[in-house]
Amino acid sequence: MQDRSPQLSMELNRLLLLTSFLLHVEEGHASPVRLVCDSRLIHKYIGEAKDMEKTVGQCQALPALGCPAVLPLVNFSLQQWKCKSSESKRREILCDLALLVGAAAGAQGQVTQECGARQLGQLYEHANSFLLLLQTFGWEAGPWEPGCSPHSVEQTHVTSIFLTYRKLVQGKLSFFFHNLAKDSCKPGQGGGREPHCGAR
Repeated sequence: MQDRSPQLSMELNRLLLLTSFLLHVEEGHASPVRLVCDSRLIHKYIGEAKDMEKTVGQCQALPALGCPAVLPLVNFSLQQWKCKSSESKRREILCDLALLVGAAAGAQGQVTQECGARQLGQLYEHANSFLLLLQTFGWEAGPWEPGCSPHSVEQTHVTSIFLTYRKLVQGKLSFFFHNLAKDSCKPGQGGGREPHCGAR
């Protein structure tokens, strides 16, 4: 019985982390940051994104999407990224995630093959969880406006959705969590050195 459910235990694990994250959120405004201090969390999400991308790549011939998925362009310049405020980084990632959630939902309606549909369902859940989590990290009072991602591209390959998600988690999200940890996990060490934003 034990070897039947590696996937189930991975899901339970993820659920526990998410529940614990959301429980911390309830306690107060700064609380979610405590979870960011455990770098294993983001590494776990990166690992899961890679696994989903690998698994969907092994699904039997997935059909092209009749209605293309609109995906965010998630490549970014590290130098420019460093110069943005935490709030504008958060909003940019939220915009990217909103597009990804929409793309996964749209593709789910078009992919009937079990392997691809299952992976799309997982990606939708993961991206949506991040969307909800990041909405708790507001530094400005104003509401977040959806549909604000300036750069997007249409893709008909299901695998592109997974590639985009993995790049987002491994890139912007990972750096965002890393910066939060740097600022929040070492008391008295916030606002040390600033990157040379204006130089060049």
